[in-house]
Amino acid sequence: MAGDIGSACHARRPDGFSLRTRLLIAASGVLLAFLGLTGLALDQAFRDSSMVAVHDRLQAQVYMLLGSADLSASGQLALPEALPEARFGMPGSGLYARVMDRDGQVIWRSASLLGLSLPVPSSLLIPGQFVFEPIDASDGTSLFSLNFTVSWEVTTSTYRYYTFQVAETQRGFDDQVAGFRRSLGGWLLASGLVLLLGQGIMLGWSLRPLRQVAHEVREIETGRQTELIGAYPVELRLLTESLNALIHHSQAQLERYRHAVGDLAHSLKTPLAVLRGAVEAPSTDLAETVREQVERMNRTVEYQLQRAAVSGRIALAAPLQVATTVRKVVEALRKVYEQKQLRWHSEIDETALFYGDEGDLLEILGNLADNACKWARTRVIVRARRETGPDSTLCLLEVEDDGPGIPVEQRSLLLQRGARADPSVAGHGIGLAIVRDIVEEAYLGKLEIDQGRLGGALLRVRLRF
Repeated sequence: MAGDIGSACHARRPDGFSLRTRLLIAASGVLLAFLGLTGLALDQAFRDSSMVAVHDRLQAQVYMLLGSADLSASGQLALPEALPEARFGMPGSGLYARVMDRDGQVIWRSASLLGLSLPVPSSLLIPGQFVFEPIDASDGTSLFSLNFTVSWEVTTSTYRYYTFQVAETQRGFDDQVAGFRRSLGGWLLASGLVLLLGQGIMLGWSLRPLRQVAHEVREIETGRQTELIGAYPVELRLLTESLNALIHHSQAQLERYRHAVGDLAHSLKTPLAVLRGAVEAPSTDLAETVREQVERMNRTVEYQLQRAAVSGRIALAAPLQVATTVRKVVEALRKVYEQKQLRWHSEIDETALFYGDEGDLLEILGNLADNACKWARTRVIVRARRETGPDSTLCLLEVEDDGPGIPVEQRSLLLQRGARADPSVAGHGIGLAIVRDIVEEAYLGKLEIDQGRLGGALLRVRLRF
């Protein structure tokens, strides 16, 4: 079994990532994804905005050409040589214009188109409709083109259709987008670095309580501390309180073992001295002396072992239903005292809970009920209920019998180890003492002896949680 436990412990090795590293990786991944999506969205928004600006700019040039155009005396469309936009008169300026008739024949072209030609629109245009599209010039230059067809009234019943085409090189658009991307990339990179730095600082500050817990646990392991004493946030308070409860439980258990061993050694000194004296100076009553001292040592050993075995309240353990444990005790004692034909009555609140080891609760109820069975004439009553106070919750246990009762002057005496009300009744006189030690030392409760409604003894235990 020890080998299996050791193998299991060695198998559960910590992985290579700390909690801080995990959070940094996860948060950095989310941050990079956010910045990447933000960059794509901003880039697309800028491209769309720049495209709209190109369209509006070309549309303004079309309106300028329309405003400058006029019909000549021969009925032909004519435009002045000098236009308000100077780039139309500069070859290779990157801004081009031409006018075509209904058959696609060029009837006018700007001086900037010298040595270049533009493709004919792929489909017939509807008068009053703008068509914006990318095209390639004869030299391979990529252009944005805006076409607009008008119906020009020559006479009352005669109309001529003209298509005004304005084109602009995409170089300016591409340079503008590239510059924006460089600027956007720089800002996103700087923002990402700042956010990562802030994220690291934030995580370091947020995880400081966990590092403090780990440091204090190491201090406890080395013996420099006895409990967690730091001020922790609400989220860790339950953890630190539970750890302190576990530490205190372990320390209390160790103290009980130490006290039990010390008390046992001290208690056995006198019987052993008596036995040694009886052996060294034998007398006629040697056998009686040995019997008495052996009985005394047996009671002492039994009492100390029971006392050392007390677990006390166990942190992080699920509470026990008192009703279930009462049923176990009653069924067991019903068989033990079957000849007395006792009548059992239970008044158990189903909400009554015990926050501790089941063995402790069995020891408490078993000793109280066993004591009641020894003295009862016909009836034993077991009660358990839950009481909520201003500072804590109480579990109240009562065991009552219809026996002769316990006089007031003997009640405190019977809570001492080895004290018995009637030596003729079987027992060692340590049951109530064990209950008192469990209740007072392990659960900070109280054991009381009173007179019950049946006329016999009423043993009451108050456990505070």
